[in-house]
Amino acid sequence: MMLQTEKMTPMEWARAACDSLMSTYLPEELPPAGRWHYHQGVFLCGMEMLWQAERDDRYDAYIKRYVDKLVDDYGNFEFARDELDAVQAGLLLFRLDERGADRKYRAAADKLRSLFQTLNRTSEGGFWHKDKYAYNMWLDGLYMGGVFAMKYANAYGEPSLREMALHQEQLMRRYMKDEKTGLLYHAWDESRQMSWADPETGCSPEFWGRSLGWYGLAVAQFLDELSEGEAGRSELEDVQADFSRSLVNYQDAESGLWYQIVDKGGLSDNWLETSCTCLFVYTLARAYKLGLVGEEGLNAARRGFAGLVSVVRFDEQGGFILPDICIGTSAGDYESYVTRPTCENDLHGVGAFVMACVEMESLVAAKQ
Repeated sequence: MMLQTEKMTPMEWARAACDSLMSTYLPEELPPAGRWHYHQGVFLCGMEMLWQAERDDRYDAYIKRYVDKLVDDYGNFEFARDELDAVQAGLLLFRLDERGADRKYRAAADKLRSLFQTLNRTSEGGFWHKDKYAYNMWLDGLYMGGVFAMKYANAYGEPSLREMALHQEQLMRRYMKDEKTGLLYHAWDESRQMSWADPETGCSPEFWGRSLGWYGLAVAQFLDELSEGEAGRSELEDVQADFSRSLVNYQDAESGLWYQIVDKGGLSDNWLETSCTCLFVYTLARAYKLGLVGEEGLNAARRGFAGLVSVVRFDEQGGFILPDICIGTSAGDYESYVTRPTCENDLHGVGAFVMACVEMESLVAAKQ
């Protein structure tokens, strides 16, 4: 099956990605099958953005089936109770609950909200990313738990959760931001006990692409939840503007993509990674729409998107294939990141790709 890919719009790319995975997996079969997990959550959040843009009810039904196969009539479900990652798929609950016909979605959201009362914290209230990583904050966690907290605060009238989420971002910026590059380190260990922790700063040593992507995605979606003039919004706008400009500085000029270790593209064993590129394209496109970056941000988003679609392949049946996605990764040293295996169509990457497509749709129509 041959597709005229050079003529495809971003929305057509998004549909190709979603439709391909839908034809491969029933919702409950999305890997890791039968689990409430952020891998599925990221992909389905991308699909939800596509549904919101086009209102194709196939996507709505697919998302609802994933949730309904795991959440019973009383809002009970199995989820990890010792990590921020477990919260992310809860982003799917809010729209389902808005319909008002079935209160189980609110009950499930309440259970995830209760994790914020029991998760371990640093001395200043920063959430440990997982219990097994004591006193560790990871950039990933701002998206995994923070966006849910912001949405829950607005949906159910609990503004203290908004303050809590903003505090998490402030702590990450305080301890993990490198002023020279404008980038943030993947992780910070308050205890300085992890093998990778700098004995003075507690930071991990590298700027890992996807963790930076989660951070940019989280800040963009925090801004979606904060009204003009609301406490914290102006500060976050400045944060996202500075962060976006930093990302532009490290884009690979030839391919339009970004590297696994973002600031070390000149090293021979570093490599171009697609999931972080997707998240950066989303971040830059949102920043441009909000007026936080100018033409340099817009052009970087366009180059990044063109680079992504240039590496997408289709199999003989017309199935979508996004390559060069780093598998799930903990904080570590340079070698640990550049030797991580890659895979095709990992949900980290496909979900981020769909998000990027939806954001790019209104930008590509402008004069190139």
